[in-house]
Amino acid sequence: MARRLEAGTLVLATHNPGKTREIAALIAPFGIAVRSAGELGLAEPVEDGAEFKTNAEIKARAAAAASGLPALADDSGLAVAALGGEPGIHSARWAGEPRDFARAMERVHEALSASGGTDDSARFVCALALCWPDGHCETVAGEVRGRLTWPPRGTKGFGYDPMFIAEGESLTFGEMEPDAKHAISHRADAFRKLVARCLGPG
Repeated sequence: MARRLEAGTLVLATHNPGKTREIAALIAPFGIAVRSAGELGLAEPVEDGAEFKTNAEIKARAAAAASGLPALADDSGLAVAALGGEPGIHSARWAGEPRDFARAMERVHEALSASGGTDDSARFVCALALCWPDGHCETVAGEVRGRLTWPPRGTKGFGYDPMFIAEGESLTFGEMEPDAKHAISHRADAFRKLVARCLGPG
């Protein structure tokens, strides 16, 4: 049986301000106080899993153990069909250090062009892991399918948002208002599943 998250403080196991904003906005209606791992000065663990779900759990377990509080981690990325699912779990690494997603988007565009450029289909994938200090985790995954566009458009999102157009939409995630993106994004899809399992009416 799934474990319910009780009222209190939740640590968001991320140092990414964009993810912090999006997840905090999603969780705000549940009256749960949110602190980010970055805000608490928690170290970032090595993400050496082979799947989004594994890496989300690594981050959430580390933050829960270090803070003594329940922790929620997101591991997400862009999977491009013509690139065999890359950059996938390596989406952030394609941006290098310090993270430069303008360059990462160029790398995706260059790789897509080198592949022949006839298939622009892609999907955003998100795994959410909610872990407690005792090591228990509840993990869900969501996705949104769409296509890539070039050049990038919009400045409202983060990461690869300016080059991704969701199915049935004409605007990139970088052009959409936050509420519109939250309604259809991979993170929102995963969050709906997490709510049903751990946050909704018991």
